[in-house]
Amino acid sequence: MVLLPLGIQLAMTAMKHKKVLIIDDEEDFGLIMQNYLAKKGYKVFVATTISAGLEILAMENPEYILLDNNLPDGFGWSETDFILKNYPNTNLTLISGLDGPMTTAATFQILYKPIVNSDLNKIFH
Repeated sequence: MVLLPLGIQLAMTAMKHKKVLIIDDEEDFGLIMQNYLAKKGYKVFVATTISAGLEILAMENPEYILLDNNLPDGFGWSETDFILKNYPNTNLTLISGLDGPMTTAATFQILYKPIVNSDLNKIFH
């Protein structure tokens, strides 16, 4: 057995964890999702505004984004084209507590709150 220096071990462990960015102004929802996804081995970032979410997106380049629509600084869904164009490998899921358009788009999906476990399991295996 080969022992690696602690810094390399930590880097290798971090590489195994896929990143999820949750952009939602409901802090309780963010905490619940953070706990749920962390237990599944994901590294989770939570932002409560579009601007904070876009900063985290640029720094962390997550594999998954859960994006709410009605946020304090605007409509999150208005950033869909920007995200899909600039982060094409990101799995984008739009979320909302309000009814919205249904879609069969292959590039993103929409989940409506309250979100159920079976919906999450389809996204986060």
